[in-house]
Amino acid sequence: MPAKTSKTVRKTSAPRGKGAVKRKTKKRIKKGPVFLAVVLLAAIVTLIVLHGKDIAKKVKELPQAFTYPTDYEEYVVKYSSEYNCDPVLVFSVIKVESGFDPDAVSEVGARGLMQLMKDAFDWIKFRLDDDRGYTFDDIFDPKLNIQYGTYYLSYLLEKYDGSIELTAASYHCGMSLVDSWIADGTIDPKNFRIEDIPDANDQTANYVDKIMTAYSHYKDILASSHTVSE
Repeated sequence: MPAKTSKTVRKTSAPRGKGAVKRKTKKRIKKGPVFLAVVLLAAIVTLIVLHGKDIAKKVKELPQAFTYPTDYEEYVVKYSSEYNCDPVLVFSVIKVESGFDPDAVSEVGARGLMQLMKDAFDWIKFRLDDDRGYTFDDIFDPKLNIQYGTYYLSYLLEKYDGSIELTAASYHCGMSLVDSWIADGTIDPKNFRIEDIPDANDQTANYVDKIMTAYSHYKDILASSHTVSE
């Protein structure tokens, strides 16, 4: 009798009904994530089919936006317009000179976004007849730095008949040196080639090459954002 009773208890102590219900519930739970994944996949496929070209264009532009930022666009556009300067060149100089770091300081003491030297600051301040009381210590301010740097670029562009290459070279090594190259026939201002820069000034040649590379990218970026026209 005890054996039979014990056997009976074992049959009723683990009801199959609860076990079965749990198994069914687990199956329903498993279906949830799978169904959701299928819905998401279908949505993604639909988006790609409907907007594939737009998505591909945006993805292609992403690395360029990170590599060639357009921070401080408000100031660049303002002062480029005021001083009749090429905003594409301004962005290119900021990119190459400081990588958009307003606190940048070079080994020779150039400061800020456009890496202006003390003598350049004083010369520009005089040329602009700027009586606002700014000192060279204020040149870290992005707005002032871009104003002065853009004015300097506009002056160089006019001096060198709109040549981006000669302007870049002069911005890097100074007007006097570039003028001496022109005077002695080392370079032809009407047919300037980077390789004509003397080997002793290879850093300037490298700088001009970087500016021209950045200029090409920024021209495309700003044209597509309607900041400049083709």
